[in-house]
Amino acid sequence: MNAESNAVPESFDSQPIAPAAIAPTRPFYWSVQRELWENRSIYIAPLAVAAVILFSFLISAIHLPSKMRAALALDPMQQQELIGKPYNFVALSIMATAIIVGVFYSLDALHGERRDRSILFWKSLPVSDLTTVLSKASIPIVILPLLAFAITVATQCIMLLVGTAVLLASGQSVATLWTHLPLFQMSLMLFCHLLGVHGLWYAPFYGWLLLVSGWARRAAFLWAALPLLAIGVVEKIVFNTSHFGALLASRLTGGSEGAALTGSASMHPLTYLALGRFLTSPGLWIGLAIAAAFLAAAVRLRRYQGPI
Repeated sequence: MNAESNAVPESFDSQPIAPAAIAPTRPFYWSVQRELWENRSIYIAPLAVAAVILFSFLISAIHLPSKMRAALALDPMQQQELIGKPYNFVALSIMATAIIVGVFYSLDALHGERRDRSILFWKSLPVSDLTTVLSKASIPIVILPLLAFAITVATQCIMLLVGTAVLLASGQSVATLWTHLPLFQMSLMLFCHLLGVHGLWYAPFYGWLLLVSGWARRAAFLWAALPLLAIGVVEKIVFNTSHFGALLASRLTGGSEGAALTGSASMHPLTYLALGRFLTSPGLWIGLAIAAAFLAAAVRLRRYQGPI
């Protein structure tokens, strides 16, 4: 009893403290944040294009009243085409910018950290190669389409407000502008197009570029393009066919499976049936399987590749 009564309670400071549990998605979230912080062109390039288009639209807005008067003499379909033309141009320009940024980002994503030897630092962190590669793949497949969508919609809304103000200042009605410019429908179509075609449908291309980025020691762009060109040339010489080139062209243009989603860029009607047909098409899932294989190979390469 005396021994028990004389025992000194163990200090709270000396007791082992269990480390705080880290959510499984936390490393992935911070890895994506790291990519956005290190590659500011991901959002600066689309914003710069949007700023140039807005500046040009502000200058051309002085001719908007005369264009609206000319549109009144056209039939409804021609009116919608004429009024929506600058808004379509915004969407196409920012989408093209996002594709260019996605290609160059993917080619440099794994190659750049080997070139500047920062891979030694990142490998010392408790972040797996799988998490790192998936975070890099999410940039062109998910993040860039979402950024392009947000910037495009914001730019179109500003253009609509500027156009409304110019028409009101000139004493004209804004009914024609608002009636023939279904901004909500345009935004819905654009969202489906960007995530469907620019994200999921182009995933095999981005997976291939990431694989080459993790393997090539220099000239990653040439190593990404030359094998595809060589396959097409060999097929043409040996079999006198162009099936591989046609397959690549079909994937780049969206193919028959993504025809409805590709048409959304020009504001053609998009039905739920067309969207369901796209999501259940074999071409989409075969492409995603190929992209997964490329990304798995990129993960393995990063695990064993060192700095250049």
